[in-house]
Amino acid sequence: MLAKKLESAAKAVEAAYVEDVFSTYLYTGNGSTQTINNGIDLSGKGGLVWLKDRSGASINQHTWVDTNRGVNNWINSASTFEQSPSNILSSYNTTGFTLSDSVRSNQSGASYVGWTFRKQPKFFDVVTYTGTGSSRTVAHNLGSTPGCIIIKRTSGVENWTVYHRSQGANKVGFLNLTNAFGTNNTIFGNTSPTSTVFTLGDADAGTNANGSTYVAYLFAHDAGGFGLTGTDNVISCGMYTGGAGGIADVNLGYEPQLVITKIAVGTDPSSANDWYMIDNMRGFTVNASTGNATLSANTSTAEVNPSSVKYLTLNATGFKDTNCSSSSADKYIYIAIRRGPMKVPTDATKVFQPATRTGTGTTATVTSTISPIDMLFSTNTDRVASSVNSFWDRLRGGGFYLNSNSTNAEASSTSVSGFDVQNGVKMQGALITNGNSYPYVNYNFRRAPGYMDVCCYTGTGSATTFSHNLTVVPELMIFKVRGSTGSWQVYAAPLGATNALILESTNASAATSNFNNTAPTSSVFSVGSFSGTNGSGLTYVNYLFASAPGVSKVGSYTGNGSNQTINCGFTGGARFVLIKRTDSTGDWYVWDTARGIVSGNDPRLSLNTTAAEVTTDDSVDTDSTGFVVNQLSATNINVTSATYIFLAIA
Repeated sequence: MLAKKLESAAKAVEAAYVEDVFSTYLYTGNGSTQTINNGIDLSGKGGLVWLKDRSGASINQHTWVDTNRGVNNWINSASTFEQSPSNILSSYNTTGFTLSDSVRSNQSGASYVGWTFRKQPKFFDVVTYTGTGSSRTVAHNLGSTPGCIIIKRTSGVENWTVYHRSQGANKVGFLNLTNAFGTNNTIFGNTSPTSTVFTLGDADAGTNANGSTYVAYLFAHDAGGFGLTGTDNVISCGMYTGGAGGIADVNLGYEPQLVITKIAVGTDPSSANDWYMIDNMRGFTVNASTGNATLSANTSTAEVNPSSVKYLTLNATGFKDTNCSSSSADKYIYIAIRRGPMKVPTDATKVFQPATRTGTGTTATVTSTISPIDMLFSTNTDRVASSVNSFWDRLRGGGFYLNSNSTNAEASSTSVSGFDVQNGVKMQGALITNGNSYPYVNYNFRRAPGYMDVCCYTGTGSATTFSHNLTVVPELMIFKVRGSTGSWQVYAAPLGATNALILESTNASAATSNFNNTAPTSSVFSVGSFSGTNGSGLTYVNYLFASAPGVSKVGSYTGNGSNQTINCGFTGGARFVLIKRTDSTGDWYVWDTARGIVSGNDPRLSLNTTAAEVTTDDSVDTDSTGFVVNQLSATNINVTSATYIFLAIA
């Protein structure tokens, strides 16, 4: 009996994660039908699908459809029009939705973004109701006090009415307009919503006209409810003010993937006062100078990369508005959603893919089984003239790479022009990643808790800590200064925080204070005052890795002079192996199953050189638990009593 009660209790508190309830999905219209598999259960749980053409096709409205109103009744947040019937979707599914052949949502060749919000306590709810013309309350199932409520009359022409917690129940905004929030004591009855109801005043045509029909979308605010402990926040509805120099920092306690922001009080001269929408799939980066791929909820215009509007930049704990008003009298509201995934991966194929390919010399989308790609390493395996070992990542944005065999600063190139595709990256015809007929290997990584993270930060010049989102203690960290020349600094847990390796060098580990002689924790990493990791005003990227059971392993071993099995706890062997000798000189060797980890000779490359791929030695072999290292003079990866570190991915 007790066992059954415990089992029932466990089911009742089943963990929820942001990747289960929200998705930003990019797709290209095909003019027919297509199924969008974004992992969101709409048919069983219900929710909202919000679609927008990005490319400026002939019909490019914001299209909102939800499970309360069916698959075809759509409304447009850039318009006052009433609900219209049209074949937008053909079904809601357990893993997403199926598009019909509508030109509004699936025009052939047009590029689209779809934001999906699933109903979930402490995240999001959809309510439909009929107006009474009298003051009343409307019940909801958000399970917490709403941070924002958006209401649209579906049976008539009216503005989209917005309540936001930061403005209070006596203020109102309109999603389809650029207006600031204005005082109104009647629309929401001057009564704040509760965890079970929201209040409406009498006879407002936009929210409660007698006999009219309405839909309300409710967004939670810092209500917890997510993660293994059920205490993690995944959505925030807050406010910030203009800052000195036109910069404002917003600390959410997490890195966001979507931010909707609007000036609510005052007039920002640098802004059109739109409801700006920025997400990390289309282009939400750390680079203020490049702007953001921006859409506005109140206009039907195509996506733009503004040069004079809003710049929002990401960091590990929130975002920064780098182009806001300098006046503290100007107030901005936002809705922010946490970046996922929040689950620790159990299948390495979902977070890492080694892939070989032949360059085309033309503009192309290079697809991947990893969705999305957060970090890409690409190199020409022939290592012809001008070849580089290039690191690219979503956080820095397309167009910027770092070279692992060089101390060079971050360079600009359109060879990887963008990460704004669902299952891959955009490439141009440059030799770095896509020269015509040249062979390449790509390592595609997705960030995930307990496995891999990417952090960008600006140095302070003084010993300090910076936040990360790995959620466990990092065991391998690879740092590179971006804005100036400087060596790659590598922290490896087996060597401790008082030693470092250099990625572009064969050197043995050496004493350093770059990590402030302090081991990282599950939430922060430490850096000293030196330029390698923390020069004042310099920008940096840090790639962090940890051992995720059955997925990845960071470790060390001591050579035995012949061969030995390195047990990583895998069941199907390693698909990627990186090895570096630490007590003496040695290359940063990499092997992968895309090029071949077999019982015979195995192709290898070195991250620290531009030497062509070597295919004539058998330095590593397969083993179901990890991999085998053999002592050969060609690589010296198992010299008697020598010490090594490694990163393996299943």
